[in-house]
Amino acid sequence: MNEENEIFGFWALPEGCISDIISFTSPKDACIVSAVSLGFKSAAESDTVWERFLPPDYRDIIAKSVYPVIYCSKKELYFHLCDSPLILDGGKLSFRLSKPSGKKCYMLCARELYIAWGDNPMYWNWKTLRESRYISRTLFIIHLICSL
Repeated sequence: MNEENEIFGFWALPEGCISDIISFTSPKDACIVSAVSLGFKSAAESDTVWERFLPPDYRDIIAKSVYPVIYCSKKELYFHLCDSPLILDGGKLSFRLSKPSGKKCYMLCARELYIAWGDNPMYWNWKTLRESRYISRTLFIIHLICSL
């Protein structure tokens, strides 16, 4: 079999099969493959591919969001979760995906942490930040005490 026939054989695969193959790669690879041809673009942008890149519990995570999450495709949802962190659990937690790997990243509100002597202003104090993404909008400031 010559090289031309082998390439034609790959192109003859059903789109669903090509989508399954692409889903075993990475989000970056799927974006690169979509530039190869219209056939690959359609396969690489399918929900089959992007569902694999989302965490298995993404529906549960979205359900906990303080604000509604609106998306038309799994690819759109993936990039939304990478670029716009979700506020979860009444504003106590933030969630996003790592764009290259799709790994989950959580950020806790400082008020949810147990901090030794947290109620002692000699060591710590709370500052309000309007620009905070958390509903409580506070930051825990550490007072460093040095003795010479």
